Amino acid sequence: MYNIATEASFDAAHFLKNYKGKCSNIHGHRWRVVIGTRAENLQENVHLEGMVTDFKDLKSDLSEVVETFDHTLIYERDSLGSELKELLLKEGFELTEVGFRPTAENFSKYFYDLMKDRGHNVTSAAVYETPTNYASYSEE
Repeated sequence: MYNIATEASFDAAHFLKNYKGKCSNIHGHRWRVVIGTRAENLQENVHLEGMVTDFKDLKSDLSEVVETFDHTLIYERDSLGSELKELLLKEGFELTEVGFRPTAENFSKYFYDLMKDRGHNVTSAAVYETPTNYASYSEE
Protein backbone atom coordinates (compact mmCIF):
# COMPACT_ATOMS: atom_id res chain seq x y z
CA MET A 1 0.00 0.00 0.00
CA TYR A 2 1.31 3.46 -0.93
CA ASN A 3 0.59 6.34 1.44
CA ILE A 4 1.06 10.08 1.00
CA ALA A 5 0.08 13.06 3.12
CA THR A 6 -0.04 16.81 2.87
CA GLU A 7 -0.80 19.54 5.31
CA ALA A 8 -2.12 23.07 5.54
CA SER A 9 -2.58 25.44 8.43
CA PHE A 10 -4.70 28.37 9.45
CA ASP A 11 -4.87 30.80 12.34
CA ALA A 12 -8.22 31.11 14.06
CA ALA A 13 -9.88 31.63 17.40
CA HIS A 14 -12.58 29.54 19.02
CA PHE A 15 -14.13 28.80 22.38
CA LEU A 16 -15.94 25.85 23.88
CA LYS A 17 -19.30 26.79 25.32
CA ASN A 18 -20.13 25.03 28.62
CA TYR A 19 -16.54 23.82 29.03
CA LYS A 20 -15.29 24.09 32.61
CA GLY A 21 -11.83 25.52 32.10
CA LYS A 22 -9.76 28.02 30.15
CA CYS A 23 -11.04 26.85 26.77
CA SER A 24 -14.43 28.38 27.54
CA ASN A 25 -12.78 31.74 26.80
CA ILE A 26 -12.03 32.91 23.27
CA HIS A 27 -8.50 31.89 22.40
CA GLY A 28 -6.50 31.26 19.27
CA HIS A 29 -4.52 28.49 17.67
CA ARG A 30 -2.35 27.89 14.67
CA TRP A 31 -4.41 24.93 13.49
CA ARG A 32 -2.49 22.39 11.41
CA VAL A 33 -4.42 19.89 9.29
CA VAL A 34 -2.70 16.77 7.90
CA ILE A 35 -4.56 14.64 5.35
CA GLY A 36 -3.37 11.14 4.47
CA THR A 37 -4.36 9.24 1.33
CA ARG A 38 -3.37 5.91 -0.14
CA ALA A 39 -3.52 3.63 -3.14
CA GLU A 40 -2.84 -0.03 -3.60
CA ASN A 41 -1.27 0.67 -7.00
CA LEU A 42 0.43 3.71 -8.40
CA GLN A 43 -1.09 5.65 -11.30
CA GLU A 44 -0.29 4.44 -14.80
CA ASN A 45 -1.61 7.54 -16.56
CA VAL A 46 1.33 9.19 -18.34
CA HIS A 47 0.90 12.48 -16.49
CA LEU A 48 0.56 10.84 -13.04
CA GLU A 49 2.67 7.74 -13.62
CA GLY A 50 4.28 6.49 -10.43
CA MET A 51 2.08 8.60 -8.13
CA VAL A 52 -0.72 7.91 -5.68
CA THR A 53 -2.21 11.23 -6.73
CA ASP A 54 -0.83 14.61 -7.66
CA PHE A 55 0.39 16.34 -4.50
CA LYS A 56 -0.53 19.64 -6.16
CA ASP A 57 -4.21 18.65 -6.39
CA LEU A 58 -4.33 17.25 -2.86
CA LYS A 59 -2.62 20.33 -1.39
CA SER A 60 -4.77 22.72 -3.42
CA ASP A 61 -8.01 21.10 -2.25
CA LEU A 62 -6.91 21.06 1.39
CA SER A 63 -5.72 24.68 1.24
CA GLU A 64 -9.04 25.75 -0.24
CA VAL A 65 -10.95 23.96 2.52
CA VAL A 66 -8.94 25.38 5.44
CA GLU A 67 -8.75 28.91 3.98
CA THR A 68 -12.40 29.51 4.92
CA PHE A 69 -11.37 29.39 8.61
CA ASP A 70 -8.24 31.55 8.44
CA HIS A 71 -8.31 34.57 10.76
CA THR A 72 -11.89 34.03 11.86
CA LEU A 73 -13.67 33.33 15.11
CA ILE A 74 -15.03 29.80 14.81
CA TYR A 75 -18.12 29.19 16.86
CA GLU A 76 -20.70 26.46 17.27
CA ARG A 77 -24.20 27.28 16.03
CA ASP A 78 -26.28 28.80 18.84
CA SER A 79 -23.28 29.33 21.12
CA LEU A 80 -23.11 33.12 20.57
CA GLY A 81 -25.96 35.36 21.59
CA SER A 82 -27.59 37.13 18.64
CA GLU A 83 -26.75 40.59 20.03
CA LEU A 84 -23.08 39.71 20.47
CA LYS A 85 -22.93 38.19 17.01
CA GLU A 86 -24.48 41.32 15.49
CA LEU A 87 -22.02 43.56 17.33
CA LEU A 88 -19.02 41.52 16.22
CA LEU A 89 -20.19 41.56 12.61
CA LYS A 90 -20.92 45.30 12.80
CA GLU A 91 -17.33 45.85 13.99
CA GLY A 92 -16.05 43.93 10.96
CA PHE A 93 -15.00 40.71 12.67
CA GLU A 94 -14.97 37.55 10.54
CA LEU A 95 -17.09 34.79 12.06
CA THR A 96 -17.36 31.18 10.94
CA GLU A 97 -20.29 29.16 12.23
CA VAL A 98 -20.01 25.37 12.37
CA GLY A 99 -22.64 22.78 13.22
CA PHE A 100 -20.46 21.07 15.82
CA ARG A 101 -18.43 21.91 18.90
CA PRO A 102 -15.15 23.26 17.45
CA THR A 103 -12.77 20.72 18.97
CA ALA A 104 -9.78 19.16 17.22
CA GLU A 105 -11.62 15.82 17.34
CA ASN A 106 -14.67 17.16 15.52
CA PHE A 107 -12.53 19.09 13.04
CA SER A 108 -10.58 15.93 12.15
CA LYS A 109 -13.81 14.20 11.05
CA TYR A 110 -15.00 17.39 9.33
CA PHE A 111 -11.84 17.72 7.21
CA TYR A 112 -11.77 13.97 6.53
CA ASP A 113 -15.30 14.11 5.11
CA LEU A 114 -14.68 17.27 3.07
CA MET A 115 -11.57 15.84 1.41
CA LYS A 116 -13.32 12.53 0.76
CA ASP A 117 -16.20 14.45 -0.85
CA ARG A 118 -13.64 16.08 -3.15
CA GLY A 119 -12.74 12.63 -4.47
CA HIS A 120 -9.61 11.84 -2.49
CA ASN A 121 -9.00 8.36 -1.09
CA VAL A 122 -8.57 9.72 2.43
CA THR A 123 -7.21 7.40 5.08
CA SER A 124 -6.78 9.84 7.93
CA ALA A 125 -7.12 13.43 9.01
CA ALA A 126 -5.19 14.89 11.91
CA VAL A 127 -5.83 18.32 13.37
CA TYR A 128 -3.22 19.93 15.61
CA GLU A 129 -4.24 22.69 18.01
CA THR A 130 -0.66 23.04 19.21
CA PRO A 131 2.61 21.54 17.95
CA THR A 132 2.22 18.67 20.45
CA ASN A 133 -1.55 18.15 20.76
CA TYR A 134 -3.67 16.72 17.99
CA ALA A 135 -6.71 14.60 17.28
CA SER A 136 -7.18 12.33 14.29
CA TYR A 137 -9.96 10.53 12.51
CA SER A 138 -9.98 7.49 10.24
CA GLU A 139 -12.56 4.93 9.30
CA GLU A 140 -10.28 1.99 10.01
